[in-house]
Amino acid sequence: MSALLRFLIAIFLATPSALFAAEYPAPTEADYVIHDFKFTSGETLPKLKIHYRTIGKPVKDAKGVVQNAVLITHGTTGSGGQFIRPEFAGELFGAGQPLDAAKFFIILPDGIGHGKSSKPSDGLHAKFPRYGSVDMVEAQFRLLTDGLGVNHARLIMGTSMGGMHTWLWGSAHPDFMDALMPLASLPTQISGRNRAWRRVIIDAIRNDPDWKGGEYTSQPPALRTAAEMLFLMSSNPVLRQKEAPDLKKTDEVLDKFVGDHFKADDANNVLYALDASRDYDPGPGLEKIKAPLLAINTADDLINPPELQILEQEIKRVAKGRAIVIPLSDKTRGHGSHTLAALWKSELERLLKESERQ
Repeated sequence: MSALLRFLIAIFLATPSALFAAEYPAPTEADYVIHDFKFTSGETLPKLKIHYRTIGKPVKDAKGVVQNAVLITHGTTGSGGQFIRPEFAGELFGAGQPLDAAKFFIILPDGIGHGKSSKPSDGLHAKFPRYGSVDMVEAQFRLLTDGLGVNHARLIMGTSMGGMHTWLWGSAHPDFMDALMPLASLPTQISGRNRAWRRVIIDAIRNDPDWKGGEYTSQPPALRTAAEMLFLMSSNPVLRQKEAPDLKKTDEVLDKFVGDHFKADDANNVLYALDASRDYDPGPGLEKIKAPLLAINTADDLINPPELQILEQEIKRVAKGRAIVIPLSDKTRGHGSHTLAALWKSELERLLKESERQ
């Protein structure tokens, strides 16, 4: 788990609502190996391992079409395990909740380069294939269809990078799902400030003499820069000021965040994960999306700022698209609001009702 995710967990667990999350079945974990996976870069990996978690069981109709599969994909440097928490699974997967595990077959994969899936730190380091967003979605598709026998999804949703993948799923496989819900993302190329902060981290690592072309024996100092940028972008200014009201406290909070990051993350993994967004470009395929799509962002998201009006403009190109920007409040947590299901689960329930097959 990345330091960013641990930080967001700590923030949420400090709030009373976390105490009321419902119980849900424990996930089952496994690996699916894709042999000779060819990346869009032209590189091939003999064995690409995709780790995943499932909750619930698939249900098929008389024709053998799976009716209840839900794919949920995570953000940059995260993993499928980030959703097994009170503020997400505890709000969605319990009895009577929107994605009740007794009714749905929930699939939580670790993306390429993340979690327990194949990644640079496994041994190939900077020789690991240069994967991108398109590769990650293709691997998810192979996991569902070939690995789990899922030929149809009731819902595909994701947070942050996973939200980006959700847009790509909609155009790459328009007949595969009944509904789509991207959270904390925009349906356009990574650009402007969003590209700039990623480049700061990428350039810091690649230009660090201690990176040694990816063959370091201890984490290069540039990983500190990566952690500091993630700290800067992951929350909202109001919350940051509240938790760090003076210079001394700010340094303490930041130093702890960076220290945790060094213990948990790897520079090559972070570098690859951020670089993976370079080929993300859902714009040309927005008109191909057939399923009802609900995009949800928050007004205090520094990574996807609402003042750009990109979401509001581009959603018009999606035939059954709808977009919501949740206002800033004492309940939102900037970009990390995507994992606080209490903020948006009523909208998820509405989407599921609207996309029911008759």
